[in-house]
Amino acid sequence: MYPSPGRRAGLLHPWHRRHGGHPALLRRRAWWRLWTAALAFACGTGVAAAQHAHGQADTTRQEPEGSAAVQAAMGVNITPGAHLVLTGARIPTAADSARALAVADTLRGAIARFRDTALALREGFRPFAPNVKGQKVLHYTRWAAALKEAFRFDPAQPTSLLYVREGDGRLTLVGAMYTAPRRVSETALDQRLPLSIVRWHRHVKLCLPPKGEEARLAERRDGQPLFGPDGMIDDEAGCTAVRGRWFANLFGWMVHANVYAGRDLASIYGEGEHHH
Repeated sequence: MYPSPGRRAGLLHPWHRRHGGHPALLRRRAWWRLWTAALAFACGTGVAAAQHAHGQADTTRQEPEGSAAVQAAMGVNITPGAHLVLTGARIPTAADSARALAVADTLRGAIARFRDTALALREGFRPFAPNVKGQKVLHYTRWAAALKEAFRFDPAQPTSLLYVREGDGRLTLVGAMYTAPRRVSETALDQRLPLSIVRWHRHVKLCLPPKGEEARLAERRDGQPLFGPDGMIDDEAGCTAVRGRWFANLFGWMVHANVYAGRDLASIYGEGEHHH
């Protein structure tokens, strides 16, 4: 089929002029809107996920607005409280233990090559909030993997790699993090990793300082922190009153697997002493 005279001359149909330009440009815009929406759906985070997805279309450089505040909110012990939800405890069985060990063994073998962070970068992992100083554990995240994890669980394809910074500045690979949308039920999470062994967690009801005012994380009232994971604010009205940014849910479900801690399940999946 031959193109119309208008197309041969490089002219746009009036409909295209009214709706934003050349058809190819419109297709790219539609593709990007679809990708952003899919990532937001996958991470189960609403606005926060959309903020994550404002980077490049190849998902290689996405960070939320106010990464310092978000990272600070995640830098806490994994213990239940007003700002943290854990999956319910279950009685472990021998089959559960075997399944959890099998996942850890698969993951250990799959990520061993990423001891070299240069290789991790080449394969699409990017450090989350790289400008935030003092992080105890660094997350190298591949957002395309997070999208896939919304629809399936592959032990060899985690969302994030976890590194610890040594005293000499080197990064040591310690494990990885799996994620799932917050809409996923505990039954479905148990099918991924047994809940009798693993406690998936979500960050909830967080009030963070306004963008550009991360120094306010140190703000206190009556001797208690005002903002963040230890903050006294756990409702939207209180957050609005101090000009904060309210996150009813900050990301979806997540769990760390510290597979280089040995083969003891409590060391691999026990996050009570582990920090984000």
